[in-house]
Amino acid sequence: MAEKKKKADFEASLERLEEIVRRLDAGNDGLEASLKLYEEGIGLVRECTGALDAAEQKVKILSVQPDGTAVLNDMDAAGEDEE
Repeated sequence: MAEKKKKADFEASLERLEEIVRRLDAGNDGLEASLKLYEEGIGLVRECTGALDAAEQKVKILSVQPDGTAVLNDMDAAGEDEE
């Protein structure tokens, strides 16, 4: 249940961020309103980035070893092998 709430929060934050970007791009708000929107947007970016970072830590990569065995690695560890 908590996972659904996090996803809903992320989606809602992302939608609000997109709305803020549209309003700032339109340029119809005054300076004070634009600054408040900008500050809200920065907060939302931080929230979304944190949620994405947490999700990335959960992602695993399944790779097959030369002997045919499958190994489950963290995404970061798998990326280091490719370099």
